[in-house]
Amino acid sequence: MLLLFAAVCCAAPIGNAISVYVALKTGRQDDGGIAEGGSAADIPARMLTAYKKAAGQVGTYVPKCRGMRWPILAGIAKVESNHAVGRTIADNGDIRPKIYGVVLNGSGQGGNTTAVPDTDHGKWDGTSQGERAVGPFQFLPSTWESIGKDANGDKSADPHNADDAALSAAVYLCAGGRDLAKRAQLKAAIWQYNHSNAYVANVLGWIDQYTAAAKNPDLKNVSGKVRTVLEVALSQRGVPYSWGGGNTSGKSYGICCSPSGKSGTNIKGFDCSGLTLYAYARADISLPRTAAAQASTGRRIPAGLGTGALKPGDLVFYATAPGHDATIHHVGIYLGNGQMINAPRPGTVVRLDAVNTMPGYAGGARLL
Repeated sequence: MLLLFAAVCCAAPIGNAISVYVALKTGRQDDGGIAEGGSAADIPARMLTAYKKAAGQVGTYVPKCRGMRWPILAGIAKVESNHAVGRTIADNGDIRPKIYGVVLNGSGQGGNTTAVPDTDHGKWDGTSQGERAVGPFQFLPSTWESIGKDANGDKSADPHNADDAALSAAVYLCAGGRDLAKRAQLKAAIWQYNHSNAYVANVLGWIDQYTAAAKNPDLKNVSGKVRTVLEVALSQRGVPYSWGGGNTSGKSYGICCSPSGKSGTNIKGFDCSGLTLYAYARADISLPRTAAAQASTGRRIPAGLGTGALKPGDLVFYATAPGHDATIHHVGIYLGNGQMINAPRPGTVVRLDAVNTMPGYAGGARLL
């Protein structure tokens, strides 16, 4: 995976836009290296239901499987089909129009360089001229014939059905009774799905984001100004990202333009440092405007101590060259349990993310 991004993510206009390229069919990322989405809000409700149902059903087929969670299935389906967004998903889970990959004839289209002969005579993939992946989890027909499961009780295992496809993906990932709560075994399961290190890294990133979003914040052991900062920041979840947006009074219209050319002038919201500026101002703490400048405030927490050294309310920084604070381009607010409150990038909203969602962890700062 090739990932290039500008050194400034928020709060300061720069004149040189740097494009971001991501290998595979994984969608575009920019302004700090975090992918769009990352919460259950970007998953159609019927698909989310299928993921949760499959996570609960998989033990019937693979009793020794441990650690299957809906974010794992969501991570796979996000990369494979973007959760079938744009399709109609019936109450019984049938997806129309059906989702087909490119014909694997070695033409190079869609990255395929090896011809795969037809196995289903078009039964699942709609063509007898070769093989192509099908459904929201993009199974090859030959794989589907061996692992396809009927999850909705209609006595038919259909890869174009959300429930059937999700359960079958869960069974496939659980092969051999894996413990998916263990990172190494989760990586092995994703590698089995697609033999690509870039693919594994991309799916893991989505799993981490969905996992963070699935956890409800618990502030029962947090008090004082730390609680104020966290409650204020959490109250802004769902507010749009706006490049240059946000001040001590709250959300505001932003400026033009981000490294990818996105303007905040017509969006009332926050960028990353605008959100931290506002949240800390509610606790009577003044911060400078940019992420890099905020790193010089409070007591610095070196990146070498790891994210385990962070405490709720700490600022969390990311840099293009960790160890060189001048390259810091992004900041979030640590919530605890590996999560941060984050205004990630243009096109997203303020939300919860895992602190390891973004590359270039550059430590933190403690002001409270």
